Amino acid sequence: MSVEIKVPMLPESVADATMLHWHVKVGQPVRRDDNLVDIETEKVVLEVPAPRDGVITEILRTEGDTVLADDVIALFEEGASDSTQAATPIPEATDSVLPEDSPPA
Repeated sequence: MSVEIKVPMLPESVADATMLHWHVKVGQPVRRDDNLVDIETEKVVLEVPAPRDGVITEILRTEGDTVLADDVIALFEEGASDSTQAATPIPEATDSVLPEDSPPA
């Protein structure tokens, strides 16, 4: 199930905020309450936590963008696991014996 990550309510008398720093990338698994992004206002830097375990599927706003309260800034898939993080076994190198060349005739 896709979940929208939104800008939290901003402090009173603050109209907008700036996307400061993403701590995650698309495809990265996150755990509940992991800090996803820092958003800066005139008065404070807000952390936006992951609402549940899941995987970031899309980042909609980039660092430096101006955002308003309740703007959707990212999407993530609840409970999904990152297929790129799955351990893919790497074949071990083996000493293979190559056939020797036949002596010239």
